[in-house]
Amino acid sequence: MSAQNVETFFRKKILEYYQVNKRDLPWRDIQDPYKIWISEIILQQTQVKQGLSYYLKFIEKFPNIKALANASEDEVLHLWQGLGYYSRARNLHYAARQIVNEFGGKFPVQYEDILKLKGVGEYTAAAIASFAYNQPYPVLDGNVFRVLSRFFGIQTSIDSAEGKKMFKELAGRLLDKKNPSAYNQAIMEFGATYCTPQNPDCWNCLLQKYCKAFEKNEVDLLPVKSKSVLKQNRYLNYFVFIENHQYIFISKRKDGDIWQGLYEFCLEESKDKLFSEKQIKNFLNKANVTFQSISLYPPIKHILSHQNLFIQFIIVSLESLHNTFQLKKISLKDIHQYPFPVVLQRFISSYFAKE
Repeated sequence: MSAQNVETFFRKKILEYYQVNKRDLPWRDIQDPYKIWISEIILQQTQVKQGLSYYLKFIEKFPNIKALANASEDEVLHLWQGLGYYSRARNLHYAARQIVNEFGGKFPVQYEDILKLKGVGEYTAAAIASFAYNQPYPVLDGNVFRVLSRFFGIQTSIDSAEGKKMFKELAGRLLDKKNPSAYNQAIMEFGATYCTPQNPDCWNCLLQKYCKAFEKNEVDLLPVKSKSVLKQNRYLNYFVFIENHQYIFISKRKDGDIWQGLYEFCLEESKDKLFSEKQIKNFLNKANVTFQSISLYPPIKHILSHQNLFIQFIIVSLESLHNTFQLKKISLKDIHQYPFPVVLQRFISSYFAKE
């Protein structure tokens, strides 16, 4: 079969699969660019089964661009709590205000204008333009890279300049120009639900007849990705200062590091291991903290995409704190009103449930 006929076969079968097997999702079969945008940002680095509840809560709280633009950053981050990759939430908030200020509160229609929004790259702009406006822009996410690399047997690394160019040209050629919305959703759905990273059912696959990876027994080897991430180990000692069993001290994380804009306890980071009991007492003495008691929560390892975090919580009971740490004093009963990183939120839910 000619290359052109193989591409026609691929396009036809992908659309057939989608019509029969597409999941019933609240952002599907709608043309509202705001809701599509929210869903696409949430589903970056997040699976549908986890992201669905966040999407529903987000749309309920911020039903339109104006509501999101008028919200405070703390409100947005609090609703995002537990999803991770918090820069997505901050970019959403910034972009909502950008739409109000630069586009009169109306979501931009043209691909080039969508691409100008904070946190929106080529993939997200193509998804919104095709899903909301049926414009002919091909999408390239992890699912699409996987399907294309396997079916066409592409050995070129997907994260190389050559690979990105090759896949973009191929995706553009395959796109159903008459119905780009359905085709883009179809190929993404096929990758997410059938041509999965592990253990796809290749023997019953409707694309098997011309799939190069199946023919050469290379399904598990594709797609090829060249870059490897070297993870940094960090050691975080959190001092949880509790005053008279009524107040607790927190601070807001600054820019330029993980968890920007979220809240945490008094943090002292150490170099190659967590503080020993002796180091904890030395730290408190140097800071002139007069304490009644100290208790340690079991150490935690928390894995991020580029970092391994080793964390311990040191609960320090005291009568009063000379606030040399520039901390915010809040009532203990109000702690759940502040957005914390998920690992700290788990500690809060676990430890203070016992109080």
